Amino acid sequence: MKFDHPEPTSPEADLDTTDREILELLQENCKRPLAAIGEKVGLTAPSVMERIHKLEAAGVIRAYVALLDARAVGRDVTAFIGVSISHPRAVTSFEREMEGAHEVLDCHHVTGSHTLMVKLKTENTRTLERFIDRIRSIEGVTATETMVVLSTHTERTRVSLDVAEAPVPRRARRAPPGRVKRAAGSA
Repeated sequence: MKFDHPEPTSPEADLDTTDREILELLQENCKRPLAAIGEKVGLTAPSVMERIHKLEAAGVIRAYVALLDARAVGRDVTAFIGVSISHPRAVTSFEREMEGAHEVLDCHHVTGSHTLMVKLKTENTRTLERFIDRIRSIEGVTATETMVVLSTHTERTRVSLDVAEAPVPRRARRAPPGRVKRAAGSA
């Protein structure tokens, strides 16, 4: 399920420790019962649901998905394709073209010798070659460089959230020990 919420307005949403813990648990298993999440974070299931709805509405949670084994569904070849574009005006139309390509997992506007980096999973080298030909035929594409993945050691979809770094809610300030606040006008 994907949400049509805007992206978060600030680069980093204002998340407390509990929000981060909930997000970690959802990334581990988004089908975990709300009561089980609540037990781990010290909230009731309705309170967890309320926080999740707020995170969805804020655009922090963008979608819920199932992660598949690409080889088990016939996508044996993973490749990265560096794409050079002749003019910045051609980037948007290229990105739109990639949105419609079912093989594409990621399309990033990057620094370095390429303008864009595309990650895809496809059936075999024949379908990879057809995809490369398709990319090369897009207006504005001047060059491509393809790197075929031989094996994958680490591949993540999970965003690391260091719960220990979450802002701690501020408490009311107290006078340091030994100091007593005096009322105005008292000696």
